[in-house]
Amino acid sequence: MSLPDPVVIIIGAGPAGLATAASLTRLSIPYIILEQEDCSASLWRKKSYDRLHLHHAKQYCQLPHIPFPQNFPKYVPKSQFLQYLDSYATHFHIIPKFNRLVESARFDESIEKWRVVARNVGSGEAEEYSGRFLVVATGKSEEFVPVVEGLGGFTGEVMHSTGYKSGERYRERRVLVVGCGNSGMEIAFDLAVHGAQTSIVVRSPIQILSKEMLYWGTELEKYLPFSTVESLVVLLSKLWYGGLEKYGIQRPNEGPFTLKKKYGKFPLVDAAGTYNKIKSGEIQVLPGIARIKGDEVEFENGNSHQFDTIVFATGFKRSTHKWLKGDNYLLDEDGNTKPSFPNHWKGQNGLYCAGLAWRGLYGAGTDAQNIANDIKSSL
Repeated sequence: MSLPDPVVIIIGAGPAGLATAASLTRLSIPYIILEQEDCSASLWRKKSYDRLHLHHAKQYCQLPHIPFPQNFPKYVPKSQFLQYLDSYATHFHIIPKFNRLVESARFDESIEKWRVVARNVGSGEAEEYSGRFLVVATGKSEEFVPVVEGLGGFTGEVMHSTGYKSGERYRERRVLVVGCGNSGMEIAFDLAVHGAQTSIVVRSPIQILSKEMLYWGTELEKYLPFSTVESLVVLLSKLWYGGLEKYGIQRPNEGPFTLKKKYGKFPLVDAAGTYNKIKSGEIQVLPGIARIKGDEVEFENGNSHQFDTIVFATGFKRSTHKWLKGDNYLLDEDGNTKPSFPNHWKGQNGLYCAGLAWRGLYGAGTDAQNIANDIKSSL
């Protein structure tokens, strides 16, 4: 079934897609949003834990054109962030087409438009859309679980972090969290608070910052050289957290902002108090997993421990390359942008991406405004 042509087709109704829609609306540019789930911001709404808060101060996380309400706390909890997104969509009259699974998107040179085929999840019918511009505002769609010898034979419960909500039902259970990013560390904290016997796998060196260090580092970047700010933040982290090696954690050679800029690796923001739980022994830090036998997990240092549950906080695999055809310029096979900042958001033949450059919500909002302004100048 072929449907009326909008000017812009947006793929994804997360924060980046909503910000793009709002920015286009302000410039009176017609668009549609295709979203495979039955709601906007599904990652936040359906696949995140209850304790989740924004790690950045709210002024660095608000979307374009509408700030957070003044009565919201500095670090906004999940429930209020979703409330903000819903109000944002209502204000700009954003009505995505939900339950549309995009199967292909390709540029048709004969009509100089993008042709998008999406499967209506409800009816099963294939729908075809075409538009002069295409905005990829989604990337994370497939949960990633690493290959671990013996995982299929684990006798306990195995889950991805997207299925974890609260540690309430894990009291006195032996739980292993795999993945030492912000989600993994906060899930470990939540488990410990609820009385679980908690361990976490930390394989790679990590930078640990407090919320205040991240906030002031971001503020100081406006006035001081990048290297000066980063050196100051690293020094503060070392003074505040001390030697991490005795707890099984190594610091990387590169600073937290360099790691984010070069590799998209966010620093660990110790917002909940995970470090104190590690320090007190309530959370045990373990090295990488070697293999699993029954309920016993053997680690790379040769030690073994028994567990009832394993939670994989190991992120997502971007699947953009499966449906985006003919793009050899903007996105790589992992769904990351090929052009470097600040030109990462614009491709060829009217192709754009929003929020895929590891620059957080603020970066997604900036991308959205750049895209809308660029489209406006092309019309």
